[in-house]
Amino acid sequence: FGQRRRAALRKLGAVTLPRPSQETVVEDGKVSLEFRASLDVEDDNAQVSLLTGMAAARCMLGAGVGVLRTMPAASPEALQRLRRQAAALGMEWPDAWTYADMLDHLDPGAPRTAAFLTEAGALFRGARWEAFDSARGGPLALPANTTHGALAAPYAHVTAPLRRLVDRYDAEICLAVCAGREVPAWALEALPWIGDVMAAGVGRSQRVDTACVDAVEVAMLAPHVGEIFEGVGLDAQTVQLHEPAVVARCAGSVEPGRRHRVRLVSAQPGKGTLFALVD
Repeated sequence: FGQRRRAALRKLGAVTLPRPSQETVVEDGKVSLEFRASLDVEDDNAQVSLLTGMAAARCMLGAGVGVLRTMPAASPEALQRLRRQAAALGMEWPDAWTYADMLDHLDPGAPRTAAFLTEAGALFRGARWEAFDSARGGPLALPANTTHGALAAPYAHVTAPLRRLVDRYDAEICLAVCAGREVPAWALEALPWIGDVMAAGVGRSQRVDTACVDAVEVAMLAPHVGEIFEGVGLDAQTVQLHEPAVVARCAGSVEPGRRHRVRLVSAQPGKGTLFALVD
């Protein structure tokens, strides 16, 4: 099932991101960060959820009421940055390959694959929850963009009502539409605010995740202040290190795409890490 769904998405021009998990490992008293790429069977399971969400979106669009998960397509600038990150990790990405082609050639068990997929999350920015109620002619008109750029189709969140709030409302709307009954008033009343609440919750979660990763990076790198690391410039102030797989803030004028040597200047709790260009 998973293989057939991935093939169907490729025909649509869609791409999916098999997100790795990030784990803290302690060996011989030393702390390090490691990435674990998802297993094929985990992505197979994700394909079930994606298909369910696409079916739910069709259902709600047909009924003229619901909440879509929309996202613009990845920008050329974001793809170019990801190519630089692949180079920093020592990964081959021929010019003729698309992002989808690159995914097909990744080794899911390699640590650098997981690091690459973590950085690939930057392609999937700008996602929104767009509520609409065009069926009743209310103020919530159908959004101009009804498509999830990564999936190349309309999509909605419905498969995790116990851990994600919007699913509770979307699932109830779909159930009502399929049963031929009126959508409950409590579900309709949530439409004006549910998108903002979801965005605020996700933003808070991402800030916590970032703070946790920063804290582990500081703990891991603090004993190495003054040492020199190698990496590739991503933008004017950021370098992707070869080892460890850290995206480093860097003082100096970084040249995107160029290989640089950088010195670790500081690693302080609450302030993160700071590097400076050597050459």
